[in-house]
Amino acid sequence: MSLNFSSFVIFAEMRTGSNFLESNLNAFSGITCHGEAFNPHFIGYPNTSEILGVDQETRDNDPRILLEAIKTQSDGLGGFRYFHDHDPRVVDLLIDDTSCAKIILTRNPVESYVSWKIAQATGQWKLTDMKAHKSGHAVFDEGEFASHIEDLQKFQLMLLRRLQTQGQTAFYIAYEDLQSVEVMNGLACYLGVDDRLEALDKSLKKQNPEPVAAKVSNFDEMQAALSRFDQFDLTRTPNFEPRRGPVVPSYVAAAKAPLLYLPLRSGPEPQILDWLAALDNSERGDLPSKMNQKQLRQWKRKHPGHRSFTVLRHPVDRAHDAFCRHIVTTGKGSYSQLRATLIKRYKLPLPDGEPDSSYDEAEHRVAFKAFLTFIKGNLNGQTAIRVDQAWCTQAQAIQGFGEFALPDRIIRESDLELELQGLAHGAGLSTPPALPPRRPQKPFELAAIYDDEIEKLAADAYQRDYMMFGFDRWR
Repeated sequence: MSLNFSSFVIFAEMRTGSNFLESNLNAFSGITCHGEAFNPHFIGYPNTSEILGVDQETRDNDPRILLEAIKTQSDGLGGFRYFHDHDPRVVDLLIDDTSCAKIILTRNPVESYVSWKIAQATGQWKLTDMKAHKSGHAVFDEGEFASHIEDLQKFQLMLLRRLQTQGQTAFYIAYEDLQSVEVMNGLACYLGVDDRLEALDKSLKKQNPEPVAAKVSNFDEMQAALSRFDQFDLTRTPNFEPRRGPVVPSYVAAAKAPLLYLPLRSGPEPQILDWLAALDNSERGDLPSKMNQKQLRQWKRKHPGHRSFTVLRHPVDRAHDAFCRHIVTTGKGSYSQLRATLIKRYKLPLPDGEPDSSYDEAEHRVAFKAFLTFIKGNLNGQTAIRVDQAWCTQAQAIQGFGEFALPDRIIRESDLELELQGLAHGAGLSTPPALPPRRPQKPFELAAIYDDEIEKLAADAYQRDYMMFGFDRWR
C-alpha cells in the first residue's frame, strides 16, 4: 500500500552494503537513488560534480536546494544514501518531512569495521569483477573500534527516538536481507512503486566472503578485546529519572563581580550566597537572581570574562540535608503534604507534628533510612510522587543546566574554599573573602547518625551520582 512518499533516504554507514542496495533500487522503474548526496567531500559520487543541476557549492550553501531537486526533479521517486558523518544540517529536515520515506540499513558492526579496514588497506571500495579483487587483512584496533561503535549506536538511537516521537516508522533492512529479491520487492511496495524485480542486480560482488577470523591479522587480540565490550550494556546504571530543565531563575550572580552560581539544591547554597554577597560588600538581597533566559544573556554580555560554577555535595550528605530541611520539620521550607504522604503511605516513622525533645538520634536514624529507601524507588520511577529538585541526582540536574549553559566549573564541596578562591582570582578579584562556616543541620548532624547501613542505602539510591562523580564513603 502506498504511503504517498515524495522522496526517500537510506540511513546507512560505510561497508553496510549500501552500494548494493542502491544498485538494486535503481533497477526498479520509478526509483532513482542519487548516491551520497550530502557527503561533505563530494556530491553523489567521488567523480561527479552535480546532482540534477545542483553543484557542490550550491548544496553546501543551502542543502534544502538539493533536497527539493531530488524530491521534484528525479526520474520517479528520488532519494539518496546518508551516513552519520554527512551534512548534519540535513537530519532534521529529513526526519521532520513525513513525506520522505526512511530506510534504515544495518550490519553487524564488527563485520562492517573489518570490511572498512580491508578497504582502507587495499584501496578497493567496490568490486564488479573477481579478476580485479585485491586481497588484504584488517588490523583490529580496540580504541578505534570502540569509537566506531559508539558513533553508530548514538546515531541509530537518535533515529529511533526521533521517529518514535513523531509517530513515524522506517523500513529496516539488514545486510543479510540484501540478497533477497522478495525483500527488495517488499521495499518497493513500501515506497509505493508498482514495479517488481525478478532477480537482483549482480554487478556488484561481495568483496571479502571469508569468515572474519580469516580476514583479521590479529584475530586473537580482537577476540580478547571484544570480550571486554558490554554488548547489552549490562553495567550501565539505569536512569528512570525525569529530565530536568535548566532552571535559569535559580541562578544567582554576584552583585558586581562576573561570577554566576548554578545551585544544586540541598547543597552548600547558604554558604555560597553569603560568600557571593561578601565579594562586593553587599547583602544577599543585592544578588541578581530569578532571571529569565533573556535577562541572563544580558547579564553575560555586560560581564565579559564571566565565570559560572556549581557545587557537588556527597549524595548521603545532600539527601540528609533535604530530609532535615523539607521532611522532618513542619515549619518554613517543609513539604507538609508530601511529609504526610510519606508518613501514611511509605511508613516514614516521623511524629505527626514538629519533632520535640523526645525525638532522638535513634529515631532520626531510622526515619532517614526509610527516606533513603523511598528516594531509591522515587528516582527509579516506582512511586507516584514527583522527583523533587531537592533530592534528584546531581548528574540529572547538571544535564538540565546544559540545555541552556553548562557551568564553567564543577566544584566538590570538600574543595570548596580553595576552588572559590581560584574562581575569584580568575575573575580579577585579588582579595576574595573567606568562605563562611557551614550552617548546622537540624535537628541532628549527619555525623551523629551515619553508619555503614546508611552509606549502603545512599549508594543504592544514588548509583548514578556515585558512578558519574566517583564518590566514595562520606567519611
